[in-house]
Amino acid sequence: MDPQGYDAGKKVTGRKRHILVDTLGLLLSVAVHPANIQDRDGVELVLDEKTRALWPFIVKIFADAGYQGARAALAAAKTGSWIIEIVKRTELHKFVVLPKRWVVERTLAWISRNRRLTRDYERYADTVAGFVRLAMIRLMLRRLTRTTACT
Repeated sequence: MDPQGYDAGKKVTGRKRHILVDTLGLLLSVAVHPANIQDRDGVELVLDEKTRALWPFIVKIFADAGYQGARAALAAAKTGSWIIEIVKRTELHKFVVLPKRWVVERTLAWISRNRRLTRDYERYADTVAGFVRLAMIRLMLRRLTRTTACT
């Protein structure tokens, strides 16, 4: 059984999922690890050599404030010439849709619509990562096979 960690910021025990998506919200890479690892440290698991080999044409990566800092920039620079651009929240006390930031949140919502991924049921992090990939495969297959009415 893989360990589960405690995230003191969110006050939850479990695992974190880091995903890399394209501009449409389709999954490119996923990493699952204990919740006690900070986001800026977990970016190394997503931006690894394997991901760089699969997606060599990606130049810029948009991320939220949890990924800012020297450690995340070093992880991106170590595997290629990726540029991490931090999309910060507005200081207004109202909801504002920020460009690029909602794409990942929407993808996480799509993934969470699957029963096995709504909670942390699995024993192993690799199983969770596999189910995330299966959920995205299911979503993409449904989009490809959708019939459209021609008029």
